Amino acid sequence: MRALRLTIGAAGVAAMALGAVLLTNPQVGKALEVLWWLIGAVLLHDGVLVPVTLAAGALLPPRLRRATRGALITAACLTAVALPTLLRQGHRANASVLPLDYGRNLVIALGAVAALTVAWHAVRRRLRVIPRARRRCGRRRSIGRPGSSR
Repeated sequence: MRALRLTIGAAGVAAMALGAVLLTNPQVGKALEVLWWLIGAVLLHDGVLVPVTLAAGALLPPRLRRATRGALITAACLTAVALPTLLRQGHRANASVLPLDYGRNLVIALGAVAALTVAWHAVRRRLRVIPRARRRCGRRRSIGRPGSSR
């Protein structure tokens, strides 16, 4: 297990080193734009996504919090990933650059996340109700506590 962790850590360090080399390489260019994008991603995550998710989760009943927070995080990440393509829509000289309807596809993906979350809640509730009913029906009334001499 330790060897696996060291291998994964070494791969991560190598990827960061490669990223640093590519970022500082003058042939790649646009290093400042990438840096601003990374700063914006961190600010978006820590300044908007996390507080909104935690606040929305705090307003929900406890039985709905876990799956709903997961759905909110997934929806926020999908939106953050699709945001650049949504902002670049418009007239293009080359029609093959952004050929899809990204707004519609984002709505479909968010709808799928919502539908799966509702289905998850329904299945969890159904599975929780069945054992309770079986326990009630299978219970026998006892006169006293087990082991008591009555």
